[in-house]
Amino acid sequence: MTKLSDYFNYQIDAEGNTFMAVSIRGVTLLRLPATNKGTAFTLQERIELGLEGLLPPLISEIEEQVARLYITYQKQTDDLAKYQFLRAMQERSEVLFYGMLERHLEEMVPIIYTPTIGLAVQQFSALYRTARGLTLSADNIDHADRILDDYPWHDIRLMVVTDSSAILGIGDQGMGGLAICIGKLALYTAGGGLCPFQTLPVNLDVGTNREALLNDPHYLGIRQKRLHDEPYFELVDKFVTAVRNKWPKAIIQWEDFAKNVAFDVLARYRDQIPCFNDDIQGTGAMALAGLLSACRIKGESLADQTIVVAGAGAGGIGVASAIKEGLIRAGLTEAQARRQIFVIDGRGLVVEDFTTDAYKLPLAHSPDSYKDWGIEAGRVPTLQEVVNYVKPGVLLGLSGVADLFNETMIKSMVENHARPIIFPLSNPTANCEATPQDLLEWTEGQAIVATGSPFPDVEFQGKRYPIGQGNNAFIFPGLGFAAVLGECTRISDAMVAESAYALADYVAEHWLDAGQIYPPVADLKKVSLFVATRVLAKALEEGCASRQDLLGTDLEAYVKAHFWQAKHLPFKYEQAL
Repeated sequence: MTKLSDYFNYQIDAEGNTFMAVSIRGVTLLRLPATNKGTAFTLQERIELGLEGLLPPLISEIEEQVARLYITYQKQTDDLAKYQFLRAMQERSEVLFYGMLERHLEEMVPIIYTPTIGLAVQQFSALYRTARGLTLSADNIDHADRILDDYPWHDIRLMVVTDSSAILGIGDQGMGGLAICIGKLALYTAGGGLCPFQTLPVNLDVGTNREALLNDPHYLGIRQKRLHDEPYFELVDKFVTAVRNKWPKAIIQWEDFAKNVAFDVLARYRDQIPCFNDDIQGTGAMALAGLLSACRIKGESLADQTIVVAGAGAGGIGVASAIKEGLIRAGLTEAQARRQIFVIDGRGLVVEDFTTDAYKLPLAHSPDSYKDWGIEAGRVPTLQEVVNYVKPGVLLGLSGVADLFNETMIKSMVENHARPIIFPLSNPTANCEATPQDLLEWTEGQAIVATGSPFPDVEFQGKRYPIGQGNNAFIFPGLGFAAVLGECTRISDAMVAESAYALADYVAEHWLDAGQIYPPVADLKKVSLFVATRVLAKALEEGCASRQDLLGTDLEAYVKAHFWQAKHLPFKYEQAL
């Protein structure tokens, strides 16, 4: 195994016990988040590592440390303050930060990820305290090889990379997108078992078109309009080449790229380096899994459904594409599957003769599909008209438009389907297409509802309705961890699809009887283990995994054995690692 860093490395002693070997001592040891155990250093370690007198006398185990810090966390005045508290913890002691997350996962995921992460991204420059990850721009991309060589962690296996052009539902955020990468990687470790010292958040700062940022004297990013076309791809090409040269086993998760480049980036690099796009593929797998669970609750087949997807960005097209493949897997031809999916963009139904976006065409309808609707020439049907005439049983929202789903629309659905499936999946909460409370009231409690942001359960007419969160975190940690463990050379569509069916099967086994569409976030580690095991098996079957020696082994045990856990290890000083 490649050593993690020149400063520290995991090693195994003669008795088979893991310990942390460190090449630094004294206050330096306390200033590096990866090596700072704080009051957990034992008396002997304090003597050997030059820490005597630098720490309070009390020696605390991680449970005591977490309990003490949790009291302070609870005193924070709002969610953004809690986010800052946790980020400060992460920059002081990585292990202690993850110890806190592991013990309070359900409570803290909405703080380190959606919806609070949206606020952190928007206020990135004002909140900035400590360097983390890498930022590559036109100013330094020609030094990418040297920059990667200088990075202090040597065995990077997974990177979350953004150009910040389409963060959640809040759009172009320039330098602030680095926060979303940090948040995603926290979930990879706390919920997905990936060693944090093998991960790297990266912001490709290609500029911003947001005038408020360009005019902000405190904005920390490049002050220029976004690169596009050839100069943009020249920069990304140089980045991918440098990563391939330095860390050939690294997996890249492309994150929050605008629809006009997200599909091109994925297509351009997926055969050069193992990578996937979370907004396209992760969101697609998450939505497909939820739809499969909803169909099971109704006792219907996916093939029986007519689906409307409101939103034709990377997420919307990714969801529609995943569902189309699911319909084909359920027995439909491709032509039949396309006829049962209706994608809506900003102007209305996506129609072949009216869209110039190539990425939408595989899901576009012919004008003949609505020739009997009374739509005047030169116009495409609106969302309301599509719902009225198609009479869908499934309505999915990935538009980023708050309150897009109105009472008239929803009541027309329930007139044709006893239990309509309605998922307003847009993030953050302020961009949600409808609230679960409204959806259940408009349908007299009949709708099967899941959301993208966390919502409390709904009380309606004396009954409690659980509201599942369609969270990509149920997909990407297991998918990425499987690719890391299998040392995959490519992440195939079949691997992504397997993550969706694995999630649906997990729900069927543990939560479907309770009416749940998605598991609770508290189950994230169990879900990730289940998904990673299934995806790793698929990767081996397809030949995408270079670790073919794993064929025939107990993959669940293998995945479980490699799950990183937040615990303080014994430290030993070694002058040179």
